[in-house]
Amino acid sequence: MSQSHDLNRRGFLAGASALTLAGGAAHAQAAFPTRPITLVVPFAAGGSTDIVARLVGQKMTELLGQSVVIENRGGAGGNVGSTAVARATPDGYTILMGTISTHALNPAILKTVTFDAVKDFTPISLLALVPNVMVVHPSFPAKTVKEVLEVLRANPGKYSYASSGVGTPLHLSGELFKSLGKVEMNHVPYRGAGPALNDVVSGAVPIMFDNLPSSAQFIRGGQLRAIGVTTKERVSSFPELPTIAEGGLGGYETYTWNALFGPAKMPADIVARLNKAANDALKDANVKKRLNDVSAEIVGSTPEALGEHVKVELAKWAPIAKASGAVVE
Repeated sequence: MSQSHDLNRRGFLAGASALTLAGGAAHAQAAFPTRPITLVVPFAAGGSTDIVARLVGQKMTELLGQSVVIENRGGAGGNVGSTAVARATPDGYTILMGTISTHALNPAILKTVTFDAVKDFTPISLLALVPNVMVVHPSFPAKTVKEVLEVLRANPGKYSYASSGVGTPLHLSGELFKSLGKVEMNHVPYRGAGPALNDVVSGAVPIMFDNLPSSAQFIRGGQLRAIGVTTKERVSSFPELPTIAEGGLGGYETYTWNALFGPAKMPADIVARLNKAANDALKDANVKKRLNDVSAEIVGSTPEALGEHVKVELAKWAPIAKASGAVVE
């Protein structure tokens, strides 16, 4: 065999090997995910964010062919879990169920800022907008917004309200109610909406501003009495329930939202894969029905639209959060 022929053969084999490796790499990249994905919920189990995560995550598991495992990492109003995702490897295997709290309120009230809501995350999809609701234990002596205001004014500082943590939307919902209604209530913060809700259902704390999805079953079951929804308009799942504004507290409005984020600098193709799976999950008939049952408004956005949404929310809520005086250590 001549030297030139041998060199040509070696060149051919080297080229074929390179093509094989390149093809293998492309195949591996296209095959994402090849192992389970961890979806961090930065609050305790049982709250609205947890409910949305489990509904969407279960369907994403079917669509992606790999388990989407929910990991509840509560603490500091969602800051603990969010920080963990911000610092994770940006390979798509650790993602976050972010909220108005993690990406609009915390940046304004954290004593020590451990992440940048815009720069430290990759937006994936805005999933849903969620109304809040004011609920009371059935033993509380009021059934309407006006009656609640009368009771609180007649008993300043006697009653307390529970929330999912200092600086969360549920906390600020209560502070806004106090401010507009010129009433006094004691704030009792918990490590998530689930534990707070349990104490209100048991009667340990009489009042709570909660996300409607997590309170809906208790309202329908009679364990909680709904006073009013916090949105501008009534919701389809409880059409007879007035808004707090129309119930007697003009100008009152709060809400929350749920969205998927990854760490900064995630590859575009992985973001696209997760975005498609999340948005397709929202189109599933069962997922749509269950979210509609609790009046969550389904969105399903592009990554770019979620990125813009976060910037708008930061500008809107930062002044309100700071005015509340809330500080998360």
